[in-house]
Formats: sequence, structure tokens, C-alpha cells
Amino acid sequence: MTATPIPATMRAVVPREPGGPEVLEVVERPVPGIGPGEVLIRVAAAGLNGADLKQREGRYPMPPGTSDIPGLECAGEVVACGVGVERPRLGERVCALLSGGGYAEYVAAPAVQCMSVPEALDTAAAGGLPETFCTVWANLFERGRLAPGETALIQGGTSGIGHTAIQLAKAHGVRVIATAGTPEKCRACERFGADLAIDYRREDFKARALELTGGEGVDVILDIVAGPYIQPELELLRHEGRLVFLALELGRRVEADFGLIHAKHLTVTGSRLRPRPVAEKGRLCREVERHAMPLVAAGRVRPHVHATFPLTEAPAAHALMEASGHIGKIVLVVG
Repeated sequence: MTATPIPATMRAVVPREPGGPEVLEVVERPVPGIGPGEVLIRVAAAGLNGADLKQREGRYPMPPGTSDIPGLECAGEVVACGVGVERPRLGERVCALLSGGGYAEYVAAPAVQCMSVPEALDTAAAGGLPETFCTVWANLFERGRLAPGETALIQGGTSGIGHTAIQLAKAHGVRVIATAGTPEKCRACERFGADLAIDYRREDFKARALELTGGEGVDVILDIVAGPYIQPELELLRHEGRLVFLALELGRRVEADFGLIHAKHLTVTGSRLRPRPVAEKGRLCREVERHAMPLVAAGRVRPHVHATFPLTEAPAAHALMEASGHIGKIVLVVG
């Protein structure tokens, strides 16, 4: 079932070989077909994520059957529905969680991984929502069991994940401490709602967090760096605290005192989103729709878009993300 004529081919961006941003090039590809339970989306915007950079560099193990076209999230219009799809409807404006393929004019997605876009949310912001919101919900609230009245430390508070985590945590009645690498980024964390922003290049984040909490420590830490941060994070967690890993940028092997885990009844956990089965991703999308989208519709939480680039300028978008000067999301605009 289709809404409008669909072309046979489309523009897409792929890396011609592993390397830097310059290896990204625009190619012509067949418009993907859809199977039962899938929809075809005419892409209007696609958010950048760290996994896209790793995929371009050849450092990301791709799940079997994944498109070589990068892009883990998008927003656009549903232009075709496969057998059995009742929701979303043809012509509906959606954002979608993808296993790949977002850097293109069209992408196929499981219908259950699509979410309706609140009317107040612009297309670029919607394109940068699904991957970050689903990741934060799965890790901070489900695995981290973050609850109202607790205190959370968000490492990398101005990243796509970080600024989303700050906003969602504050909206759920949590005291938030965030880290960032410059005074400007610390101020941005505070604008997003952080109660304290720590410049980790100039201050000891553990000491400052302990000072804010009267020496008690924090309940949950959302970490994207690992490596040498693990030991001070274990020390910072209070009794029954939870350390949740999203990435291991500074190393996956470290010497740490596991006696702290034993003595303080700590939980150390982590997860990845991309390899999860469709049904699990669909469940997460429903949780985001239930718990986060009303906050987005009310203007209490929203993706902050630092910059947009045309699809053809994907190399420049990747270069900006690698320079780490951005605050929030970088989004490719298609059309």
C-alpha cells in the first residue's frame, strides 16, 4: 500500500572505504523494498551518532543483514506500508529507530520502531530523537532503575545522549550532576537542567560530586568513557548504587577495586541498542512514547540541534562531530 509514486532509485551516503570523513560519498541506490510489518519512510532528517563514525572507520561490528548505509535514526513521512501494518498510517509524520540506512532519501523500518512526532517538534529535532531517547530510557531508567528523589551523574552532558539524559532525569524528579569539557559546555548542561556541571578538565568530578551530596555520593552514573573513570565512579556511588556503561571510549580493561561492589551492594551494567531484536526495540519505542513523548509535546524535554547539514555535506557533519565542539545533536537534512 503506497501513498505517492515512489522512484526506483535514491541518493544515499556511504563510506567508499574505512577512513576519515572524506571517505563518505553520495551514491545512487535502489529504494529499499519492504516486507510484512515494515514501512517505507521518505527521510526528511537523520541524526548523527557515535556509531556512525565508528562504522565509517571500520571499527563497528555490523549486525548480520544491516545496511552499509549509516544512520540509526530518522524522521520523515510514511509513504508505503507492508502487510499487517496498522500503525503508523500512510502519510503520517514519524521518527524511527533504525539498524542502519538513515543517510538516504528513503529507508525501510519495522513499523513497531516508528513513533509519532509531536506537532510542536520540528523535523530536524525529530530526526535526532529516536536513538538517543531509546538509549537513555533503556539504560538510565530500566537498567539503572533511576527513581524520583535520587541523584544521577551524567558523564558527557552535552553529547546527544548526555543532554537527553539530563532533561529526562530532571523531568522525573532527579537531582542531576553532569560533566563537560569546557566552561561553555558546563553552562549548557545547566541550561538543560543540571543542578551542577563539572568541568572535568579543571576539576575532580568525584570530589565535586561528593561535595554537592554532602559526602553521600550518587545513586546512578551514566558513563560513556570507562577506562580510568571506573575506579573513581565506584568510589562515588553510594550504597545500592548503579554504574551503567553506554560506551568504552577510554578503554574496556582497567584495574579496579571490586571490593567496593561487594561492600556497597553496587550494580555494574551496560547495554547496546543496535543489536537488539525488533520486538525489543519496538517495546522501547512504546516506552519512549508513553513516558517521554508527552514531555516533548509539552516542551519540557526536546533534542537540542547544534547544526544541520544537507545530505551531500555528510563529510562536514562527521568532521564537526569528531572535533567534539558541538552541543546536542548534529542532523543531516534530506531533500
